Amino acid sequence: MSLAPRAVLVHRTTEYEELLARHGTHGQAAFFLSARGRSVEAVRERHERAHRALAEVAGAVPLAWRQTRVERADLDRFLFGPEDVVVVVGQDGLVANAAKYLTGQPVVGIDADPGRNPGVLVRHRAAQARRLLPHAAGEGAAADELTMVEAVTDDAQRLLALNEVYVGPPGHQTARYTLGLDGTDAPAEAQASSGVLVGTGTGATGWLRSLWEQRSSALALPAPSDPRLAWFVREAWPSPTTGTTRVEGLLDSGRGLRLTVESDRLVAFGDGVESDALELTWGQTIRLGVAAPRLRLVH
Repeated sequence: MSLAPRAVLVHRTTEYEELLARHGTHGQAAFFLSARGRSVEAVRERHERAHRALAEVAGAVPLAWRQTRVERADLDRFLFGPEDVVVVVGQDGLVANAAKYLTGQPVVGIDADPGRNPGVLVRHRAAQARRLLPHAAGEGAAADELTMVEAVTDDAQRLLALNEVYVGPPGHQTARYTLGLDGTDAPAEAQASSGVLVGTGTGATGWLRSLWEQRSSALALPAPSDPRLAWFVREAWPSPTTGTTRVEGLLDSGRGLRLTVESDRLVAFGDGVESDALELTWGQTIRLGVAAPRLRLVH
């Protein structure tokens, strides 16, 4: 007998909860913020909206289902099952945080604070959860299949991201490496830069787009479901030993970008989460390309 679906409600600690954890009481948090020209009441109102949305979604889970909750900080220790329906209640970025831990489970994005989020990934309101959850668990549920980016090192470390993967120095030093492309006879180019960014069509609404606009690039950025990636080298430096002829491009499925490290330490992390980074050192190679898994984001 197959298991009933399990609703996994993904949420994050609110700013108000973080303030209470740091300062102990509401009054002390209020004093801290007022000294900086901010109101604790606005922060508490956002906290209450987030919790109302979470409670409304929890109450919309069908009675025959199981349900559980997982906080963002615990995602790397949580075991998702094939029968799960993942309900992200929060911001767009929270969907990206959860995406790399999934293996095809349907995801429903619920905007916990409408008007403050772009709503690119958290497309629905809490009031719609009662209709959306049975739909998401059904056969042939309408969903966008969003492309993800994968980074794999030569010692089999692996990283997935929904928006982008950054490879570069952990601070403000210069990254030194050689950069090559799969499927080309051109030799790899030695480069010195502030890092390389490889991103998806979903990421093309964020950090990737800022680089694209900054350099007035003529590249056509991919759409979220396109099986392509865009990549940019940040602030490449020309010198007698380093070049700048390869600073942007597109990667189709099956093609990869390869970096061989020539620095003491570089890091690779996805979706801005530097705390979950791969550590790279002299001589290591990392390949970045289109990931096989996709994020199933329910309409």
